[in-house]
This record gives sequence, structure tokens and C-alpha cells, in this order.
Amino acid sequence: MKFGVIVFPGSNCDHDTYNVIAEIAHQPVTFLWHDSEDLQNVDAVLVPGGFAYGDYLRTGAIARFSPVMGAVKKFAVNGGLVLGICNGFQILAESGLLPGALMRNAGLKYICKQVHLRTETTNSAFTNALTKDEVLKIPIGHMEGNYFCTPEELKRLESEDRIAFRYATPAGEITAAANPNGSLSNIAGILNEGRNVLGMMPHPDRSSEKLLGSADGWRIFESMVSALAAK
Repeated sequence: MKFGVIVFPGSNCDHDTYNVIAEIAHQPVTFLWHDSEDLQNVDAVLVPGGFAYGDYLRTGAIARFSPVMGAVKKFAVNGGLVLGICNGFQILAESGLLPGALMRNAGLKYICKQVHLRTETTNSAFTNALTKDEVLKIPIGHMEGNYFCTPEELKRLESEDRIAFRYATPAGEITAAANPNGSLSNIAGILNEGRNVLGMMPHPDRSSEKLLGSADGWRIFESMVSALAAK
């Protein structure tokens, strides 16, 4: 298997994400340049966090037009695995690969801290190593992480079991106090219809080794490796 990590002008978590695959998963990984349509025959694409194109206009609004995202959309339509983390989630939403939008945090302040997520589904290539309702400790670092969608879209996400993670208490309770940014229904991560694209605001790349304060994020990458190995 082979992973690809996209590099945009302004990406700042590309090397963190690359390191997880190369040094922890011990799998082949390459960087994918934003201005190229060549995905180098990868089996999974990782869209990292950062500030693609300086977040001008709004987060992900310019990145969606980059040549690499055209290739990623075709890749996803054909069943390829795509994980968007933080700014990557915003880019996937802007690109139409995931429904809804990421707005300014409810408090209008940048938030960087550890949060807890409750696993809502294990039926995906990104969560198969987890158990339903399992709580993960993973950090966030964003200004626009407030997920929003229409009532119809929310109903569909829920009925199709496409909400991957919700912000929760350490005990797994879904409360307003556990919601760091005002996201609708405490949503922290969602899947596309084909269940092969995941967007999430928390950073599993920053929590895949214990020395970082938590290794819970590794479980998501572990799930991806397992899913690809099973193909």
C-alpha cells in the first residue's frame, strides 16, 4: 500500500502526517504537490491541516480549485480512501466531497487544546479498529471548526450512519459544554456516501505517539492500514 500527503502553500501539518505513516505505520508514503494532477498511484490520500493558500477568501475556498483536488475528486469517486484533517476537512467540504460547511468557531476565537471524541460508527475504513462509543483524546487547533449543514443533510447523515465522531465528555456524554466550537449536533467528523472519505477537525496526526500527550489518533491510521491490507 502507498499513502500520499498533499502539500499546499500554507500546509503546516504535512510533515506531521507524513511522519505517522513513515515512522509509526511503517508504510510507503510520498508528498503530493498541489499544482500536480499526478497522485503517483497512491492507495490513500491525506489532506493535512494548515492554512492552504493562506485561508484567503475563506478556508479551503482557493485550495478546492488546485489541480491536485481535481485528481482527488476522481480518486474518491473511484473508491480511493481520502482523509481530510482540520484544514483538510474544510477543503473537502469546499470541494463538494463532503456535505455542509465549516464556519467560524462560536466564540470567534482560535482554539488549541485536547478534546474528547466519541466514536459514532465503526463501519468505515477509518474507524474499523475502534468500538462504537469508544472515547478518544485528540487535540484540535482551529478558528473555523464550527460544522453546519441543513436539517435535511443532518437527518441524512444520521440515518445513513455517516457521523464518525462527536465531541463528548471524557465519559462519552454528548453535552454542550463538551462542544468546543459550536458544531451542529457536536459533530467532529463525517463520512461521504461511499464511506471512503472522512473529514474531521481534530488532529489524529498530532496524537499518534504517547510523547505527544495521547496516542489515540493512531487508531484512525491503524484502521486505514487494516482496510487497505484487507483489499
